[in-house]
Amino acid sequence: MRKSNLVRIVLILPAILVMGTSFGQKKEKRLAKKYAHDSNYYEMLPNKVTGRFYVGQKSAHVFIPSNNGSKDINYEANHKVNVGFGVTHHNYSLNVGYGLSAINTNTKLKGKTKGFDFQFHLYPHKWAVDLMLVMPKGMYIDPKGYGNGNPSAYYFRSDIKERLLGVAAYKVPNKEKFSYRAAIVQNEWQKKSAGSVLYGGELYYGSLQGDSALVPSKIQAGFPQAGMTKMRYFSVGPGIGYAFTLVANKHFYFMASLIGNIKLNMVTESFPSGDIKNTSIAPSAILKTGIGYNSDNWSFGGSLTGNGLWIKGKSSTNNYYLPSGMFRVQVAKKFDTHKKK
Repeated sequence: MRKSNLVRIVLILPAILVMGTSFGQKKEKRLAKKYAHDSNYYEMLPNKVTGRFYVGQKSAHVFIPSNNGSKDINYEANHKVNVGFGVTHHNYSLNVGYGLSAINTNTKLKGKTKGFDFQFHLYPHKWAVDLMLVMPKGMYIDPKGYGNGNPSAYYFRSDIKERLLGVAAYKVPNKEKFSYRAAIVQNEWQKKSAGSVLYGGELYYGSLQGDSALVPSKIQAGFPQAGMTKMRYFSVGPGIGYAFTLVANKHFYFMASLIGNIKLNMVTESFPSGDIKNTSIAPSAILKTGIGYNSDNWSFGGSLTGNGLWIKGKSSTNNYYLPSGMFRVQVAKKFDTHKKK
């Protein structure tokens, strides 16, 4: 190596090290500012991985409204009770569950639901995001006897399928003191009571369809949708709400949040004679609750997340109602990923 090249390296290397150190410090400052929070209210536990054992069940309904005082039709998916394991690290969660036959014995009574159900709830810093892809096939009418005239049996249709695709995103301005994650995925620890306003919006596309009329022939006289084989909709609009966690003795908590939305809905109802369309304004709501015990080491409790969507077709003066959700009871352990010195 020439002496001139060696001199250049000696002169340039310190400058590179200084620039690298400065860049690293600026990055750390940006991250610290981005994830700033009051540790007196909750701890983030960034060096821990949360593992959980859970028992849970999802739900999906479509209520078809009547016009003359008859009971609405409640088509419901027969989702299994799942037992499984999950893991959460930072913003990412993975859960794997299985519906054991020993605790799912009602398929002969209510029929078997197939299909795909993906409900994903994300809680990045200052945001709460729900992603939904619900695609059950095979639904029954609750209660027994309604639609078939047999009081001891449910009316079940293996051909009926629901499709619900959507996203809801809401900002959490008071992320410095309030944590959604502490109550829902337990990878943080809320130690003092706190709450936050929520605001954002949501967008959904969905449908309900069958190979023949959705309204059973025995009760068609009470429904203007008699003969309808498919209903589909598009819904979009803003919302605002509030979330609050009540904490006792730093460890025992109850969290509840409710968001109300006003949305533009476009609905198409398909009959043998053709399609009829309607555009209207209607509400929707998102509810989330959690209750239990939490710390920097262990947690246990239950959580419920649910969406309710109202839409109005042209055929009826009343709204369709489409609720869906997920209930879970779990025990979680937080594992330290850094070796203690």
